[in-house]
Amino acid sequence: MINAAVVGLGWWGRHVIEVLDGSRRLKVVAATSRRPARHRDYVEGAGLTLLDSFEAALADTDIDAVILCTPHSQHEAQVLAAIAAGKQVFCEKPMALEKAAAARMVEAEERAGIILGIGQERRFEPSMEAISGVAADGSLGTLMHVEANFSHDLLVGLAPDDWRLAATEGPSAAMTGMGVHLTDLFISMLGPVAAVSAQTASRVLDMPGGDIITVQFRFESGATGLLAAVSATPYYGRFTLFGDQAWAEARDDGHPQHGGQTHVIRCGKDATPQNISFGPKNPVRANLEEWAAAVAGEGRYRFTDAQKIANVAVLEAVSRSIRLGGWAVV
Repeated sequence: MINAAVVGLGWWGRHVIEVLDGSRRLKVVAATSRRPARHRDYVEGAGLTLLDSFEAALADTDIDAVILCTPHSQHEAQVLAAIAAGKQVFCEKPMALEKAAAARMVEAEERAGIILGIGQERRFEPSMEAISGVAADGSLGTLMHVEANFSHDLLVGLAPDDWRLAATEGPSAAMTGMGVHLTDLFISMLGPVAAVSAQTASRVLDMPGGDIITVQFRFESGATGLLAAVSATPYYGRFTLFGDQAWAEARDDGHPQHGGQTHVIRCGKDATPQNISFGPKNPVRANLEEWAAAVAGEGRYRFTDAQKIANVAVLEAVSRSIRLGGWAVV
């Protein structure tokens, strides 16, 4: 059993604490945030120790790992400090906002011999695992193109001073909150991205980076892709992978955080669609527990270090494309 401290007690930090309740791999024993006193009732009600700072979590010898649910721009410094303190680290996505920062984090991870967990839980959804399987086994044929949309309205109504709305934390609209999940899936199935072309728009919400983003992709393999994310619409999720022999598409009944069924439609050259549905699964817990098992030496963590860096490199290139206009090399 790994004893962990959650750092950051906003919406997502509390969600992580709740989904890990009863886990046989990870036990959250403590929590802290930038202003811990504001969260005293919640933390004590959850039966946890409220620590007065991130540094206190690092100094506590009873804590084996930290789970970072903090602003993106803080991740590098916090990961490096936790590794230096001898802790295992799970970091929410995006791991960083620049490729160079991600590379430094991975270098420190490798030097310390730890496994850096990353909050890209959509890889653990049954529908995405199914599509990843047919992408890998060759039954779709040569992979040609991918299209995905991950949109919701969960951020509508955020307080104006919420860090997620800061231009420094979200320079490319919904990429940091939603798009990086899709690009992680793209990279895991189609390999490295060569270049991107992105545009944003502001339609409803007063968000510095805009409330819509669309991105075109060119992969090193020659495949292409499209991504869209809208921050002010009821939940919509679709992921379609096209090969020259068949295509496969995932659809969700609701946001992965809320459970519900997911569905995969697959169609080959006989033009007869095949449908399969999957019951609810908690991908956040599945990700954390697979990471914990790998830390304990009892399994493999499905994210490679190269993929962790590559996804941040795509995020940085998207921001550069928006800022300068046109295609940006990754």
